[in-house]
Amino acid sequence: MKSAVETLNPTRVRLTVEVPFEELKPSLDAAYKKINQQVTVPGFRKGKIPARVIDQRFGRGAVLEEAVNDALPKFYGQAVDEGKIDVLGQPEITEIEGVEKLADGGDLKFTAEVDIRPEITLPEFDTIEVTVDAIEVTDEDVEKSLDQLRERFASVNAVERAAAEGDIVVVDLEAKVDGEVPEDGTATGVSYEIGSGRLLDGIDEAVVGLEAGGSATFTTELKGGSAAGQDSEVTVTVTAVQEKELPELDDEFAQMASEFDTLDELKDDSRKRLARMKEFDQATQAQEKVLDALLELVEMPYPEKLLADEIETRKHNLEHHQLPQMGIDMDAWLKLQDKSAEEFDAELDEQAKKGIKTQFVLDAIAAKEELNVSQEELTEHLLRRAAGSGMTPDEFAQQVVQGGQVPLLVGEVVRGKALASVVEAAKVVDTNGEVVDFEDDEDEEISEAVETVEVEAAAEETAAEVEETEEA
Repeated sequence: MKSAVETLNPTRVRLTVEVPFEELKPSLDAAYKKINQQVTVPGFRKGKIPARVIDQRFGRGAVLEEAVNDALPKFYGQAVDEGKIDVLGQPEITEIEGVEKLADGGDLKFTAEVDIRPEITLPEFDTIEVTVDAIEVTDEDVEKSLDQLRERFASVNAVERAAAEGDIVVVDLEAKVDGEVPEDGTATGVSYEIGSGRLLDGIDEAVVGLEAGGSATFTTELKGGSAAGQDSEVTVTVTAVQEKELPELDDEFAQMASEFDTLDELKDDSRKRLARMKEFDQATQAQEKVLDALLELVEMPYPEKLLADEIETRKHNLEHHQLPQMGIDMDAWLKLQDKSAEEFDAELDEQAKKGIKTQFVLDAIAAKEELNVSQEELTEHLLRRAAGSGMTPDEFAQQVVQGGQVPLLVGEVVRGKALASVVEAAKVVDTNGEVVDFEDDEDEEISEAVETVEVEAAAEETAAEVEETEEA
């Protein structure tokens, strides 16, 4: 077999493959054998029909077509291996020559076009410099944390007075759109904390000052349901007013809400916990900023078909999975986002490009650094993903194996390690001008955050797409 590679553009090549008849003979024999098992000819046992009889009864062309269909993938794969081409997706067979001459022992020639991974020139990572937030835990931060803890232990008492900011009201709601109540336009017994902003715009002003039994009407844009994004006239009726009572912040509260005996001990623990959270946030921020800086330094062409497929996949997932779960359609969602269809398409294009570029760049780093994944690292990553999915590790592992997603998990880990190597080489300083060094971090959780925290959700989705494309 002979093959030649022609570069059509930086992300697409044309392969020309010539196969001598001798190398096609096994495929031709396999074609006769396959047809033998599929057809019946009077006077011959199944599977024992001579080749000349098959040619007479069904035509030599059917045999040759079967043989070519069997041979093309094999010889295409050999040509890819010989040319050391990093292909993406299925090839497009553009021309096949010599099929009619195979009956006389002629050669087969075919051409195929296929997308390839672009070549990437990586920058020097130590030229990257980013600034992240300094780790500072203030007394105000501690007080806020303790107030949140007090909220969890708050008691609620019914009161006979007008509702005020911070109260909890139980309300019935009825929404009208153009004078009509939608099918899902009513709700009863809804508990709402005034000032939390967790329900409808305008409801705070409507219920403040109302006692149990009082009603008010206000106009607002609905955030969900069948009429999401539309202006509605909402009638709210207060059925109960409740007042929250927070526990006193003292040693007794510390004993009730924690394992500590004194309030001072609880405060010290809160300060340490907040510091750890800020350290984790700092590591995540460093990753995001270093990744953005890295991508800015890399010029890369995009495989057209892969980009188009990625955009379509993201749009399909939004329209047919995410939005239906929210109970709204695309038009309503665009209105809620205050975006035009053109702005949405441009944003989707940008996200898809970033996802593809992120994966390709990190894969290039992993190849250059010869990074690999140990069984222990894969297991730890699987446990984290299982925890995030709400499944047990065994259930998640079974789903991964059955879905053939093990290579995807391996890819996530190795790309996380690739980005971690860039973060370690880059200069990261905080807003106080202090250099941040994650490599020497003694906190295991913070070190793991740098190595294995997810590399852009968008990039992970793209990674799955590219993994599937490469396997195809």
